[in-house]
Amino acid sequence: MSILPPVGAGELGDPELEATAVAEPGAVTVIIPTFNESGNVRELLRQLTDAVPARLPCEVLFVDDSTDDTPEVITAAAQDCPFPVNVIHRETPEGGLGGAVVVGLKAAGSEWIVVMDADLQHPPALVPDLVAAGERESADLVVASRYIDGGSRAGLAGGYRIAVSRAATWLTKGVFPGRLRGISDPMSGFFAIRRSAVTSEALRPLGYKILLELAVRCRPEQPTEVPFVFRDRFAGESKSSAKEGLRFLRHLVELRTASPVARMLAFGLIGLTGFVPNLLALSGLTAAGLHYLPAEVLANQFGVLWNFVLIEVLLFRSRRVHRHWADRVGRFALLANADLLLRIPLIALFVSQFSMGVLTATACALLATFVLRFAGTEALVYLPKRERRRGGAGHAVPESRVALTRTERISR
Repeated sequence: MSILPPVGAGELGDPELEATAVAEPGAVTVIIPTFNESGNVRELLRQLTDAVPARLPCEVLFVDDSTDDTPEVITAAAQDCPFPVNVIHRETPEGGLGGAVVVGLKAAGSEWIVVMDADLQHPPALVPDLVAAGERESADLVVASRYIDGGSRAGLAGGYRIAVSRAATWLTKGVFPGRLRGISDPMSGFFAIRRSAVTSEALRPLGYKILLELAVRCRPEQPTEVPFVFRDRFAGESKSSAKEGLRFLRHLVELRTASPVARMLAFGLIGLTGFVPNLLALSGLTAAGLHYLPAEVLANQFGVLWNFVLIEVLLFRSRRVHRHWADRVGRFALLANADLLLRIPLIALFVSQFSMGVLTATACALLATFVLRFAGTEALVYLPKRERRRGGAGHAVPESRVALTRTERISR
């Protein structure tokens, strides 16, 4: 990351500039992730200038993944702003919009951080109200909600988007009833959070639902809400898509399976679905005339492959970077097939030494090998290699992996 001289504000050594760029106690940093939002930037900064009172120390931080001229438009529009404006441009949009917000959270120095979109569907006039509500209620998190009295989702175009948004809200609150208590709109992208409540190292966002990530992983205390009217987009096109919807579902699964017990349960459910391709393959192989014993072995590989794909996509997506895919496949297949070799001796042991019935012994063997296979999969397939663990990799994505090509500070 390189720091360039401020545009239109003198030299970096200017004491007045340095004092302005440092956040004061009680100040707010407004983080705005952008992707090709050049048509919205000038109006957004104009409305922020009108909305933020002079008594509230404020800085604006754009984290930009654009392929158009959005950074240049920000630089030009910032000349008319009374507060510092910074731009971080990422060549590689790691983590999507959520990843951009995490980069902003790490760079922010203010007591309060407000996250909002650049398309003006989030009214800039509400920024001071979010901070004021947090101070008044002693809250760590203040969510701008469409679903409390005074709020509205009017800017969601069409019944389809409204239905999808509402369904996602119900699903999310159903999956996390405790951690989202007091938050009626967990899909909101407009909120304020205390910097002290953010543990950026714990964040592993996927897609654009960063509020959900913060609420579940950081667990801010005493969340509160203020109503807001979701407005029409000022310019440009919405970035919502079916692909983003799938990323949201994957993110939801990853958040829900963050604990070892939850991961083990999900591992078991995925394993149960593997019986379907296993039995289908066994039926086809025996119908083709193959003896049932080699057919069992071959059919088991179809279930192993099925389970591996689902586990990769749904359960251990964030850990795939630790080993090459061929290494992961080989280790997973070895563990899954070793289960067959271990299960029969265990059944014999339970029957002969513990006088169990065959069915009871089989159930106990299945349970024992399942727990061992889950532990082996975590430890031998998806945990970081030892030398990487010493370096601290393998947990949160290190900042060095995010390509930040430039940071521009623009101030008046």
